[in-house]
Amino acid sequence: MATKAKTKSAWFCQSCGVESTKWVGKCPSCGEWNSFVEEVVVKSTTSTIAGINGQNKKNKPQKISEISSSEASRFDTKNGELNRVLGGGLVPGSLILIGGEPGIGKSTLALQIALNLKSYTTLYVSGEESAQQIKLRGNRINSDNENCLIVSETSMENIFSHVKNTTPDIIVIDSIQTLSTESIEAGPGSVSQIRECTSQLLRFAKESSTPVILIGHITKDGNLAGPKILEHMVDTVLQFEGDQNHMYRILRSTKNRFGSTSEMGIYEMQHNGLREVSNPSELLLSHEDESLSGVTISASIEGMRPFLIEIQALVSSAAYGTPQRSSTGFDLRRLNMLLAVLEKRAGFKLSTKDVFLNIAGGIKVNDPAIDLAVILAVLSSSTDVSIPKEVCFSGEIGLSGEIRPVSRIDQRISEAEKLGFKQIFIPKHNSKGLDTSKFKIKIHLVSKVGEVFQTLFR
Repeated sequence: MATKAKTKSAWFCQSCGVESTKWVGKCPSCGEWNSFVEEVVVKSTTSTIAGINGQNKKNKPQKISEISSSEASRFDTKNGELNRVLGGGLVPGSLILIGGEPGIGKSTLALQIALNLKSYTTLYVSGEESAQQIKLRGNRINSDNENCLIVSETSMENIFSHVKNTTPDIIVIDSIQTLSTESIEAGPGSVSQIRECTSQLLRFAKESSTPVILIGHITKDGNLAGPKILEHMVDTVLQFEGDQNHMYRILRSTKNRFGSTSEMGIYEMQHNGLREVSNPSELLLSHEDESLSGVTISASIEGMRPFLIEIQALVSSAAYGTPQRSSTGFDLRRLNMLLAVLEKRAGFKLSTKDVFLNIAGGIKVNDPAIDLAVILAVLSSSTDVSIPKEVCFSGEIGLSGEIRPVSRIDQRISEAEKLGFKQIFIPKHNSKGLDTSKFKIKIHLVSKVGEVFQTLFR
């Protein structure tokens, strides 16, 4: 019996995926100019995945009291950092999207997951590399798994045929932008193809309780390529960050229906793949014997993990009249705010100075508790007076110059003490309910920026 199909032509925004019946210069949704392209859409009345489970299941409405609330057991990925970010492992039937810059390590991470899951059958589908190329990467990773099946394929119909024949426990797609389905007459990577292929994979994952991991490309602006609806359809969005000139890679969760979005995983890129960094504090801190001006240590927290980071600042006279402000790994607008607080509340004239700030290790930190360390690094460089290496800081700076309390101060103090620091400056308001007797490290309670200056630079 011939399949009936409906053919139409539509215009899609390549940035956000908004559909229009005609070309428009500026997208009414995202505001991008000249982003609309025409695509021929053919919608088939038959389902691509109808033959996988035999028949489509029809759900009936249930009372919320009748729905079982028992949590399904998660798949242990054998990767502690990934389990942390996912909230405990892969949830059956979940759809996970991993995005990041080219060469950052997305495919390496996905292949390591597939090779580590030796007790499960994993189908690794690659639309960018041949099976021989994947084998070479597997040899470099130095891991083998008889239950890891590799196929180089871009057709959704063929992929579902392989799924039906192999019945895998986990599926990895590298990448979603290379897939295409016969029900859409558009090229791979187009808005309609990405939306339709993801929709079919989502339906399959929910009906079969099979977790599916998708790898996605990003645009020059750092956003995930394809329609914005792609991020809404998946259950979890993971962002792989890092500077290719540095060895460290950061895995963050920007969306997670099954866990927290504040967790962070840290990896070190090596010649044999990605290595988990279980104690990032020791790697992110330099081991110089002598104290240098402009360098401070801050006790930070990402998710549930405390770690210490090194903040480096350089302050010099503006050579060309207009002062420069540059920040790497720290919000530039917040740096400008802290410099204004220093000038207004503490009396330090920095309006004619160039200020450069860097978070060591190439990572990005959004924790406001590093504010105190930032302004002290700037002041240390401006006065060319070094801060003792055994001192660390934790505190948020308000616009009036007060040091505001921060969360989970016990964990921050414990991490500093574990790494051998002798003193720590914390907000005075954090002393309420804090048992200082259990710590050997000397704790300074401060409420104003000036109090820290007087203690360190008197």
